[in-house]
Amino acid sequence: MQARRAARELALILFSQFDKKITQYNQTEFEDIILKSVRTLTNSSIEELKTSVGSINVMKEQVENYEADSPVNLERPLQAKNVPVALPMTSDLKKQLDELLGICEKVVLALEIAEMTALEYTGEVKNYVLQIASIYKENSGEIDSLIKKFAKGWDIERLVKIDKDILRIAIAELLYVDSVPVKVVIDEALELAKKYSTDDSASFINGILGKVVDEKKARDKEKA
Repeated sequence: MQARRAARELALILFSQFDKKITQYNQTEFEDIILKSVRTLTNSSIEELKTSVGSINVMKEQVENYEADSPVNLERPLQAKNVPVALPMTSDLKKQLDELLGICEKVVLALEIAEMTALEYTGEVKNYVLQIASIYKENSGEIDSLIKKFAKGWDIERLVKIDKDILRIAIAELLYVDSVPVKVVIDEALELAKKYSTDDSASFINGILGKVVDEKKARDKEKA
């Protein structure tokens, strides 16, 4: 996981925990929330890994019991090792595989979170989170006005909170961080939407960010 990708995820968590106007927070409070977020994510990843290991052990036990209870093994001497037996019906096996895939997804997410927390302590991640938060704090009026302008038919106050925060982070980068390619910002915003919101949200966010990019180009052209 790249440092800035981890920073965007932490920024999203940071934004989700604001309980007052962004302008009322200072950098120390930002840092405190980031630290608490990292600790929460670390504890969450540990619990997910423990749950995943437990689920896999349960599945292994089910397979072993199925093998031991088969007629061919019940007839064998107690000291003899069980012999392999035919698998259950494909429908049962598919169900087990689906459960295992779900477990694997949780493990991958837990590992990503662990990597994110490790990256946070390098400083680069935390600094970029603070940069995004500070940019939004100083320019929240302009950024929210752009969301309101391009989210036609939507009241900004009624937008899904996580979608609004993803937009705020992405627009802050698009307008005020020159070192990040536009495509990367948009792609990362869409990944956050797919991961934490819905496919519909990703399409909605993509449309708004496209219009923000067009407006920025028009502004830059006027200044040139």
